[in-house]
Amino acid sequence: MNTQTEQDKAKAGAAETLLSVNDLRVYFRTRTEPIRAVDGVSFSVANGETAALVGESGCGKSVTAMALSRLVPAPGYYAGGEIRFNGVDVLKLDLGELQKLRGAEISYVFQEPSSSLNPVFTIGYQIEEALRLHRRGLDVRDEAFRLLNTVGIADAKHRLRSYPHELSGGMQQRVMIAMALACRPKLLVADEPTTALDVTVQAQILDLLARLQHELGMAVLLITHNLGIVADVARRVNVMYAGRIIESGLTDEILSFPRHPYTRGLLAAVPRLGSNNKRLAGIPGTVPNPADLPAGCKFHPRCPMATDLCRRNEPGEEKVSETHGVKCHYWK
Repeated sequence: MNTQTEQDKAKAGAAETLLSVNDLRVYFRTRTEPIRAVDGVSFSVANGETAALVGESGCGKSVTAMALSRLVPAPGYYAGGEIRFNGVDVLKLDLGELQKLRGAEISYVFQEPSSSLNPVFTIGYQIEEALRLHRRGLDVRDEAFRLLNTVGIADAKHRLRSYPHELSGGMQQRVMIAMALACRPKLLVADEPTTALDVTVQAQILDLLARLQHELGMAVLLITHNLGIVADVARRVNVMYAGRIIESGLTDEILSFPRHPYTRGLLAAVPRLGSNNKRLAGIPGTVPNPADLPAGCKFHPRCPMATDLCRRNEPGEEKVSETHGVKCHYWK
């Protein structure tokens, strides 16, 4: 009886995890040494939850996102690890199985929608294309109309005949969300979905994503550099630097008790109402070139706490709590 109970618990736990990335390594071939864009990344996303991948530009966030459905182009290659989606290792799927996964199971909303939408096709055609591929038998025109209404675009019937350049940035992003949701994915990867938008439209897009997630029951992986956004929408946070996740945990833990100097630096850079500081805090230096990474801790050239130990040895993960991990020699 006890054995059966334990098996049921194990099954329930497995069902709860939608995406599990374990020790993922994505490298790019060069004439000399490979560039390690993603180097040993591990994280998970549960069914229906919002998780965030946070870091500056150049940290490897977008390469990680593209890797989830094997979209990294050559000369990139998968050097190790696994990506398990619904219990299946994506890295072992053949091309036919991948085509069924992309769009139907995992969908993307990219930054800069004006670059992602095809300028020579109407909005309606681009939404209908995904429907024809993954949801055969539907009246694709009616479904495209319904999707535009769902994402809050007025006069949807007319907008189906519009070209991308005829829409504002916010409307283009809503169209991208409609396309991503066309096949009712289990996971939506939102890669900097509000970068090119003004603050008011950013809030509208984030509210829209939260509403649709609740209605459809899908999981969301939000990729951003802005911890202010993460505080409002994500349940869990993974902080990425130089192709590695250096701190991860529940959002409340990370925001209230950040243990890595890099995480603290990102938090200090978030503007706050009522602050008397005339200048925003910043992190000195820049993200290292992945082709020329420093020895030891990859953050040590920018870290105010760095010692010879940091320059020599790369830290392993330490457990702050059951749900909070950090890679820092001096996290205490």
